Amino acid sequence: MGSISIWHWLIVLLVIVLIFGTKKLRNIGSDLGGAVKGFKEGMKSDDEAANNNKVAGHIKEGGQTIEGEVKDKKTTNV
Repeated sequence: MGSISIWHWLIVLLVIVLIFGTKKLRNIGSDLGGAVKGFKEGMKSDDEAANNNKVAGHIKEGGQTIEGEVKDKKTTNV
C-alpha cells in the first residue's frame, strides 16, 4: 500500500499533461536542455582557460606570471 505503482505514475503524468499541455512541456524541456548545454560549454571554457594559464611550466595566478630560479642553494645540516 505504501509503494507507488506504474499506474499511479501514469495518472500523475496525465494530470501534468492536462494542466500544462504538451507545447508548454516541450518548451520547458528545450529550455532545460539549452541550460545544460550552456553549463557544459561554460565548464569546458573554464578548463581551457586554466590550461592556457599553464604556459611552458609557468603558472599564472591572479594575472601575474610566477617564475623563479634558484641561484644559490644553501643546505643546512641539523
